[in-house]
Amino acid sequence: MTTFDKREEGFEKKFAHDEELRFKATARRDKLLGLWAAEKLGLSGAAAETYATEVVAASIDKPNTDAAFVKVRADFDAKGVVQSDHQIRRTMEELLATAVTQIQSQ
Repeated sequence: MTTFDKREEGFEKKFAHDEELRFKATARRDKLLGLWAAEKLGLSGAAAETYATEVVAASIDKPNTDAAFVKVRADFDAKGVVQSDHQIRRTMEELLATAVTQIQSQ
């Protein structure tokens, strides 16, 4: 194996690792988002956990979309929860940072 081949293999492994971390962080963020939204919707306990799982599933069903945001936005609108798009997206950004920190500390 040449040096170039070794470098290429190293880059491929790093890319695969980065993609796995991105997937895990996004899934964790969506779970945290679901729990946050559940609280705003007045859900607690098992109902909150179920809702958080639904938010994660929405994101997994439609990867590379804003499915988690769309679900939370629609549910807030349906229940009359007052949160702007900006507030939801800001919370998503904060929760992504939290998720990354949690994953890195494992």
